[in-house]
Amino acid sequence: MKKILIKVLKMIGLIIGAVFLYLILAFLLPMIPVQAEETKNPKVVEVYILTNGVHTDIVVPTKTSHIDWSTKILYANTKGKQTDFKYTSFGWGDKGFYLDTPTWADLKFSTAFNAAFWLSDSAMHVTFYNTMKEGNDCKRMMLTEKQYKNLIAFIDKKFVKDTNGKYVLIPTDAVYGKDDAFYDANGSYSFLYTCNTWANNALKAAGQKAALWSPSDFGIFRHYK
Repeated sequence: MKKILIKVLKMIGLIIGAVFLYLILAFLLPMIPVQAEETKNPKVVEVYILTNGVHTDIVVPTKTSHIDWSTKILYANTKGKQTDFKYTSFGWGDKGFYLDTPTWADLKFSTAFNAAFWLSDSAMHVTFYNTMKEGNDCKRMMLTEKQYKNLIAFIDKKFVKDTNGKYVLIPTDAVYGKDDAFYDANGSYSFLYTCNTWANNALKAAGQKAALWSPSDFGIFRHYK
């Protein structure tokens, strides 16, 4: 009995130590900046990062000469079905959090556990906007054509596609408003690779300022004060 107790205490100690180490790294690593790449090419594409206080989205123009996102993310898949949005935002994350947890009060232990340890599927949340307003929760940046092409490729790669190459819509009423929809996505959410880690990597792919690694929106936005 004593040996079992000692093993249990050691296991608890390891778990507490791992959590403590994670919190330390989650605080320190986002402070290490990844600088924006230097370029002499003209910056012609306007993009944004947007946070709701927890989750970071990448916001891009709906239509440019490089891509028309409305041909991939159909307006008809939203409740409002409006057809003239200027901006489209992308947020990758855990499907259980997105679809089964409308508020923190609805969060289940099983959802959090599965999300933390690579045990659930992921989804892409896409929202259309008419305008963007800069502030503490919304930061603007300009990209060159090459940088935007790299960002397009990064975003597109995360979508699951059917045999015709089309994004796979998730039929659900668990949308956040009348101008958004969910799609199946590649990859697994975890405490090491969160929704904000994905957004941070998107900035790196686009040659923009970012954190070395960040599981939180704060770790991203601190580089855009």
